[in-house]
Amino acid sequence: MKPVNIGILGLGTVGKGAVDVLQNNAAEISRRLGRDVNVFMVSTRNAEKGCRICPPQTLITEDPFEVVQHPEVDIVVELFGGTDIAKKLVLTAIEHGKHVVTANKKLLAEYGNEIFALAEQKNVMVQFEAAVAGGIPIIKALREGLAANNIQSIAGIINGTSNFILTEMREKGSAFADVLKQAQALGYAEADPTFDIEGHDAGHKITIMSALAFGTPVNFDACYLEGISKLDSRDIKYAEELGYRIKLLGITRKSAKGIELRVHPTLIPESRLIANVNGVMNAVRVDADMVGETLYYGAGAGALPTASAVVADIIDISRLITADTGNRVPHLAFQPSQVKPQNMLPMDEISSSYYLRVEADDKPGVLGQIANLLAKEGVSIEALIQKGVIDKTIAEIVILTHSTVEKHIKAAIAAIEALESVARPVVMIRMESMHGRNG
Repeated sequence: MKPVNIGILGLGTVGKGAVDVLQNNAAEISRRLGRDVNVFMVSTRNAEKGCRICPPQTLITEDPFEVVQHPEVDIVVELFGGTDIAKKLVLTAIEHGKHVVTANKKLLAEYGNEIFALAEQKNVMVQFEAAVAGGIPIIKALREGLAANNIQSIAGIINGTSNFILTEMREKGSAFADVLKQAQALGYAEADPTFDIEGHDAGHKITIMSALAFGTPVNFDACYLEGISKLDSRDIKYAEELGYRIKLLGITRKSAKGIELRVHPTLIPESRLIANVNGVMNAVRVDADMVGETLYYGAGAGALPTASAVVADIIDISRLITADTGNRVPHLAFQPSQVKPQNMLPMDEISSSYYLRVEADDKPGVLGQIANLLAKEGVSIEALIQKGVIDKTIAEIVILTHSTVEKHIKAAIAAIEALESVARPVVMIRMESMHGRNG
């Protein structure tokens, strides 16, 4: 069969990894596919690097638009990242009838609806396994492997930088700022780490998974984001003493009230498998009606794991390159006419359990006042523990609540903070049981 010609945009970590995978595993790929895959053309600012990395016959250019418009390129692999030039290139490639593979979660979370609609119109495929959780095949699982199920919820550790920081804080008792410097020194965190530590990266990924799970357009604007930069190592220590681990989770869940879409630090019982995912590793837990709980674990980043997902997408497209749209897996798992907006729950309406840390005057009656204010808002206490006394006069109190609606816990916290006996703002961290159908 005629070889498939690919054009790669960007020879950074993942781009080089993709070229390495295609060359090192060329025979295995050809055995699976029944045809060869050629690295036909590459766009890179460093032509010398391109010549060194790519096969001798590869065309090297500094102009990425030459790649997306070249008549002999069948599949464009977009690895530039960002949403400015990458969006223009992807849309131009689709306009010229090229299939697209991308690892760009930001692009898809913010502009996926426009991109997928044009791809449908032009009868081309856009594949994006590498955009979520690196080498873990979670996109294929959601689009194909779990197609017989009603998916109830997804919860994922989907940012390796944040998971590394939280692991180090738990294991060594280090402060957030110190571990962040370590992560930057090791290359796990960027010089400006905001995208990772404030939840944006995880938000893009859970937005994409939510659309695949529930048949909605991608809607990053509806995703609540809360990062880990304000976490205190004390809370990580206290959580562990109580049998919990704190992880930055991306969560999406469907209920009768609507769809939850959120990223925030979360207490998880240490007995759950996902609570024991440490370092830079990723994991995604899916709860569905027929299969129950499934867990997907692996490297969420890195040259070869991510390149593995990129090349798998290239192979998938190559198998179906002559099929029309109706005979392919839909971009968002559901038929385009069935992808419809649904009610997205604001955070005040979500239900969760909560960890609270209160610093209050160490004197009789204060605990009773706090308990009464929680009860007034219908918040039931699971456990209340005094951890110690600070500066001889301030008691540190940790409270675990049963599940309640978030607006009620916020109202209770506001009332508690208004007490003269409460010294500082209350620390609130959400908790997820990871039990059965409730995720």
